[in-house]
Amino acid sequence: MSADIIDGKAFAAEVRTRVAEHVRRLTDEHGIVPGLAVVLVGEDPASQVYVRSKNKQTVEAGMNSYEHKLPADTSETDLLALIRQLNEDPAVHGILVQLPLPDHMNSDIVINAISPAKDVDGFHISNVGLLGTGQKSMVPCTPLGCLMLLRDRLGSLSGLNAVVLGRSNIVGKPMAQLLLGDSCTVTIAHSRTKDVQAVCRGADILVAAVGRPQMVTKDWVKPGATVIDVGINRIDAGEGKTRLVGDCDFDSCAEVAGAITPVPGGVGPMTIACLLANTVTACCRANGLAEPDDLTA
Repeated sequence: MSADIIDGKAFAAEVRTRVAEHVRRLTDEHGIVPGLAVVLVGEDPASQVYVRSKNKQTVEAGMNSYEHKLPADTSETDLLALIRQLNEDPAVHGILVQLPLPDHMNSDIVINAISPAKDVDGFHISNVGLLGTGQKSMVPCTPLGCLMLLRDRLGSLSGLNAVVLGRSNIVGKPMAQLLLGDSCTVTIAHSRTKDVQAVCRGADILVAAVGRPQMVTKDWVKPGATVIDVGINRIDAGEGKTRLVGDCDFDSCAEVAGAITPVPGGVGPMTIACLLANTVTACCRANGLAEPDDLTA
């Protein structure tokens, strides 16, 4: 193995420390406490774990955490009513509706009911449009975390060739927009890309976000490239056990990459850290205060 390991867990801890410092400043100088409201509908086990973790880290950063747990048979009308209530609450600066929602709800309608200024997930169509046109927006947390890791590793990204493997609305497309914003030359590769392996091999920065376990091997990676593995896949480890792997075959890719994120411990911890960062940014914007330049794109 020759690649440097990008420690997302340690970097996320640094981001949370920065968040806590900004929260203290807001509280001490302005008497404002950022507030994050998380809405969970139903009892999806993974979602429950995520929500507990978000609540814990929100409180640890000195922010107010507002949890709203609704039964799975809650009507879409009632959920939208709750979102309107949170939109109007000045103590709430960020709103996150945990996905996936039950089948009887339309996720697009629900997400777009959130005030764009409080949309700390960055999924509202207005924020998507603002990001795509290079304007100030709320930035999706996972791509923002990837960008922070890349800037920390490489400094300026200007002029580098970046390939984003995957075209989802949650990661692939916003990741490409953020890299364009940092003056990379960006290619989005996907399942229909011809000779996708060769396309990826030309990248100085390779962001893998396809949701296919260990798809990317060392033959896909340019020697010395920086590889950001967004994938979180659970595979059979034998004897009735499972383990988490990324979209990259870590051991193989690490033989040629200059730096690579592991799974777990890479991009994952950055997502919640950036959610907290977005909540502070939203709070500052709501109160007409200068937003921290070390917490956003």
